[in-house]
Amino acid sequence: MPTLFTQVYLLDASQENGLRGPTDVLVEGQRIGAVGASAALRFALRGGGETIAGKGQHLLLPGLINAHFHSPANHLKGSLPSLPLELFMLYESPADPLLAPTPREAYLRTLLAALEMLKTGTTSVQDDAFLMPCPTPEIIDAVMQAYADCGIRATLALDQPELPEIDKLPFIAEGADAALLAALKAPPALHREGLLGMYDYLIHHWHGACDGRLRAATSISAPQRVSTEYFQALDALSQQHGLPLYAHMLETKLQRTLATEQPRFAGRSLVQHTAALGLLSPRMNIIHAVWVDDADLALIAEAGSTIVHNPNSNLRLGSGVAPYRRMLDHGISVALGSDEAICDDAANMWGVVKTAGLIHNISGLDCHQWPRAEEVLHSLWQGGARAQLREGELGVVQEGALADLTLLDLHSTAFTPLNDVCGQLVYCEGGSSVKLTMVDGSIVYRDGRLTRVDEAALLAEARGLFAAKQPLLKNAREQARSLHTAYQAMQRRAAASDVGMNRWLQP
Repeated sequence: MPTLFTQVYLLDASQENGLRGPTDVLVEGQRIGAVGASAALRFALRGGGETIAGKGQHLLLPGLINAHFHSPANHLKGSLPSLPLELFMLYESPADPLLAPTPREAYLRTLLAALEMLKTGTTSVQDDAFLMPCPTPEIIDAVMQAYADCGIRATLALDQPELPEIDKLPFIAEGADAALLAALKAPPALHREGLLGMYDYLIHHWHGACDGRLRAATSISAPQRVSTEYFQALDALSQQHGLPLYAHMLETKLQRTLATEQPRFAGRSLVQHTAALGLLSPRMNIIHAVWVDDADLALIAEAGSTIVHNPNSNLRLGSGVAPYRRMLDHGISVALGSDEAICDDAANMWGVVKTAGLIHNISGLDCHQWPRAEEVLHSLWQGGARAQLREGELGVVQEGALADLTLLDLHSTAFTPLNDVCGQLVYCEGGSSVKLTMVDGSIVYRDGRLTRVDEAALLAEARGLFAAKQPLLKNAREQARSLHTAYQAMQRRAAASDVGMNRWLQP
């Protein structure tokens, strides 16, 4: 059934207040059929459908794009103090078999963030899911079914390291006792062939499901966490099926030290190592890229890869401030992500947008090089679409684009009085102005209510299930504490290393 939005404003940064309109927008099936004067005529010729009146007080935007996320920690938000990444990961999701989720738990925890995203206008998410202790068909099905049921657009990859811990980290084996060495050398739960089998399942059962709303991606997690052979196999899958490939790179200073402390990198950064393998590509999402230098950025730009910037996560884990302006100066497409709900503690992209608009102001750069509101919004929408290899289809309100849309009330406090809509979107909006969210031409949230699922019942069930699991989680984290001293020593040694740059605010 067609949907006609009447008398809505559209975002147009070239206008004095950032608005164009009011005008009409027609949605036909999954896509935007017409924008402007012809929309109402086409709607009438189609015999009608649903009309949504903008009344000259609503702004119709592209749905927000969350370009980097990990759904398995959705139920853990707020549960850990801020710690450096390498320490944080000890407690984040311990590989205790007793914590392995049932399919129902995986389904519910996936929905916890998906519902928050839809209610705040995010229509599309890239989920780099680490399914501990390892992915199975039943858990993959549960995650994808959650996304299918709530109506969000989702792209899923399996973020599973393929090497033992000792091969991923610097310094850690020096002086380690027998017990620590045994833990560091323990193989991952699933070997390369098994992981590739899970990708085969994901792609053949879910890629293109729900009329293309659900898709697959590939993920190496990070170059130091996989063998060259596995990296090459995932790149081949990405190329064969036209999938994004996710790769965390240089998130922390410790990861920068791998160039000299892991012989297999032969003095090269993780970006340079990947380029030397011939595996940097336009399909690659380089996640974080905090501790990159200009040589790294030149390689990323030449390859046409996208960087996904996660400013809230970087702050929560003390990773540093990414060189956003240098990325843009190199002509690199930058997207925005929330990262997981345990290190942003929300799945609301408006908070990410605001932080991206503010954190780089302490870079020391002249103020004319600080991010402009329009640049941040470009990263949110056009950068997010590029990360998904869907430029021109997502992140825009134009004829032929996919109808992933969000309707905001311009009479809300965030936009009263209306001064400059781009600035108010970046610095003022928090999600409360969202009145409607549409994905793939279907309304999935309207006036405070999700249309496809019973939110109250799902949240009540999740509270009961995950409260019952708290003792197991607490016990697993207590066991992980035995590694804390060794990992902290490693992290402190890396922090004291000279890597030729600084991404931290000095005390």
